[in-house]
Order: sequence, then C-alpha cells, then structure tokens
Amino acid sequence: MLRQRRTSEEDEGDVNVTPLLDIVFIMLIFFIVTATFIKEPGVTVQRPPADSAVEQRLVSVLVAIDSDNRIWINRNETPLEGVRAAVERLRRENPRGSAVIQADGNAESEYLIEVLHQVRDAGVQETIAVSTRRL
Repeated sequence: MLRQRRTSEEDEGDVNVTPLLDIVFIMLIFFIVTATFIKEPGVTVQRPPADSAVEQRLVSVLVAIDSDNRIWINRNETPLEGVRAAVERLRRENPRGSAVIQADGNAESEYLIEVLHQVRDAGVQETIAVSTRRL
C-alpha cells in the first residue's frame, strides 16, 4: 500500500504541458497568417518633399524609380514593359491593397507617368499614390 501511495503522489506532481504547446503553436500560426509584411522596392529613393504627405495603409504594390530611371519592384529591376505583369502578379496576392510609386527627385517625370499608366492597366483603379516625404 505504501508503494501505491507514493506513485499516486508523484503523478499528481507532474504537469502536462502538451495542451500549452498546442495553444502556443496555434497562436503562432494565427499571427503568421494574419500579419502584413512590409514590402520594399529594393533601392533607396530620394523622395521629393511635399506639404500634403499622407501615410498610406494596406499597400500591396510598391514600385520605385531611381535616379537612373531604373524601375524596381520587390527588389528586382524590372523593365518598363514588365511593370504591368509584375503588378498583376502582386495584385493576385492582395487584391484589396493600393499601389505606391516612389520616384526619385532626379528621375524623369516621363518614367513616372509611364509607370502610372502600367499600374492602372494592371487593374489598380482604387488608389495609386506617389510617395513623398513630409517637410
């Protein structure tokens, strides 16, 4: 009888952490799935200043034009002819998001206008913003 009592006391002292681990993994999966990841164009752009700069939320497409008039999307240099296809691919991932074009202050405005047309032709009709920095 003494032996049975000791084993039952030892069983009461054990803590089962399996349900706790299950909950932690479920929470981890939830946060990974619901997180929005910050997209970067892949190049540093010197944006022109503006008084009316407003922060954009839920950006699914980020296009950058550097000072040498090269176009960057998702850290890849993209030719002007390939902007529409790249934007369409990004829109399939997040169709509700807006598009932001970061044009360097030294880039030619012709490239900004052409990229704007390519983004519109790719189906972004809601919000297309040109990125500036606040004064």
